Amino acid sequence: MSEPVILCNIDARGVANVSINRPGVNNAYNGEVIDALLNGVKKLGADPKVRVIVLRGKGQHFQAGADLRWINEVSARSDADNLAVSKNTTDAIRFLDLCLKPTIALIHGACVGGGTGIAAACDIVIASEDAFFSIAEVRWGLHAGPILPQLAAAMGTRNLRRYAITGEHFDARTAQTLGLVHEVCATGELEAAAAPVIDTILKNGPNAIADTKKIIFETSNLEIDDNLALELACDHARKRRTEEAAEGLRSFTEKRNAQWYLGS
Repeated sequence: MSEPVILCNIDARGVANVSINRPGVNNAYNGEVIDALLNGVKKLGADPKVRVIVLRGKGQHFQAGADLRWINEVSARSDADNLAVSKNTTDAIRFLDLCLKPTIALIHGACVGGGTGIAAACDIVIASEDAFFSIAEVRWGLHAGPILPQLAAAMGTRNLRRYAITGEHFDARTAQTLGLVHEVCATGELEAAAAPVIDTILKNGPNAIADTKKIIFETSNLEIDDNLALELACDHARKRRTEEAAEGLRSFTEKRNAQWYLGS
């Protein structure tokens, strides 16, 4: 029997340790990961025993974006199936973003595409020196619509315009400068770096924390409502089924540049 794609345990202090568990594909997400993350965050958010949610990636990387082979398979399904996938993708990030429990992302290795959305949706992000980031969807003729609102809130629109358009890689120190990451630690020291932050949170009133998060969202116009979420999902599903996306995904499978690149 295979392991779950999301592992979760809650310790005696109420710290929920959540790990993306597809190390064989660098924790690339597919429908199973999206559903497990979406349902898991809802469950943890409603659990009065949970005080803090900490997200990690198993293996060498935090999260390497979408499983493009799965994306290619999804694009061949019906319009309804494509919309359902995009709605779940959008909701997984926005419900993590809106969760009233404190959330911490511990980033090592690759944090690409949807991984950057997870980071942007968390309250606190700690990255190790080996971490690197990329909002890479445009490389494959896709776009990052479901996570762009959270990235804009974390990085600012000016920075997002550069990195969502270029898809280029940037390191942990750059991510800290941009605002996506709060703290950078030595490689292998994520747990030690997170420990005092978690302990500080546990000293604070859980209802006061929830109230604080709620007020921040309400007064900063950060909340993604159902109507906007549906618009984002619809366009995300539409883009996946375009010829440009099909060519981008073919170029990935065939390990070549897409046809729109004419060389330098």
